[in-house]
Amino acid sequence: MKIAPFDENAFKMDHPRGTVSFNYLLMGDRSKPLENYRYILGRQEADFLMPRHAHTFEQIRLPLVGDMNLGEQGILHEGEVGYFPEGQTYGPQDDPLGDPKQLQLVLQFGGASALGMGAGRGRGPDNKEAQAERRARREVKFPRPRYNGVVISNPTHFNYLPVPGWPGVERKHIGTYTERRFWIEYIRIAAGAEWIAGSDDARRLTVVLSGAGTVEDTAIGRLAAVEVDPGEKARYVATDELVLFNVGLPPIQEPAVPSDQFDVITTDGGIRFENPKEADNG
Repeated sequence: MKIAPFDENAFKMDHPRGTVSFNYLLMGDRSKPLENYRYILGRQEADFLMPRHAHTFEQIRLPLVGDMNLGEQGILHEGEVGYFPEGQTYGPQDDPLGDPKQLQLVLQFGGASALGMGAGRGRGPDNKEAQAERRARREVKFPRPRYNGVVISNPTHFNYLPVPGWPGVERKHIGTYTERRFWIEYIRIAAGAEWIAGSDDARRLTVVLSGAGTVEDTAIGRLAAVEVDPGEKARYVATDELVLFNVGLPPIQEPAVPSDQFDVITTDGGIRFENPKEADNG
C-alpha cells in the first residue's frame, strides 16, 4: 500500500513540450511493464500546442481546473472524465494558458493489448539522455483502438447509489472498459462514516477530490493519493465528507491466440504523430 499526501511544492517542469509541470502522485514499477502506471497531476504553465497523435498506452483524464481541447474529438470540459483508449488518435491541441492555470489528473497505464508501459520512455526537457532516446526513430507497435473515439463521461449525469453494508457510503460507477475490465468510479463517504476498499485481484488507485479523513490512520485531504494492491485492504474514515476518484486495474490477460490487431509504425518513443515530421519539434 502507498499513501501519498499531496505536496503543492512537488511540481516540476517535466513535459517534452516544456509547457506543463508535473506532480507525480503515484508511480508503478517500471521493471514490470504490464503492471506499470503513472498518476500525474499536470498544471499548464504556458500556451500548449500538440499535433494530432496517439499513444501505446491507456489514459484517463479528469480536468480539475479548466478545459482540454481535443481537436477533432471536441472539448473535455472541467469535471468530465475522459478515457483515451490505447492507439486512439486525438488532437491537434491548442490550449491557451488560462487564469487560473489548467489543472488535470492524468492516469497512464498499460492496456489489454499487453504492450504495457516500459522503462524506456523518458520525461522532461532537462533529461537530455531521455530526450535523445525519445527522438530515436524505431518501429513501434500501436494497438488498433477498441473504441471509435475518446470516451467522455459527465459525472453529474450519473447517480450515487448506496454501497451495501456500508452506511453513509455511496458509489457512482462511471464505466468498465475493454477486456481488461478496468473501471472508473466515485466513492462518497459521509462525515463520520467509514469504508474499507480492497480487491482480491485488482489494484485500486484513489485520489481524494474533496473532504478530509484518514486511511489506515494516516491523515488525508484534497489530492492525496492511495494505491491499494490486490489482496490488501484500506480503511477510510471521513471527518469531513470525502469524495474519492477511484480506478480499478485488474491484471492484463493475454489471449490464447495472439492478436493481429496492431499497426507497426516508424515513430519516436511510443508517440504516433499524424505527421512524423512534427515529432522533430516535440
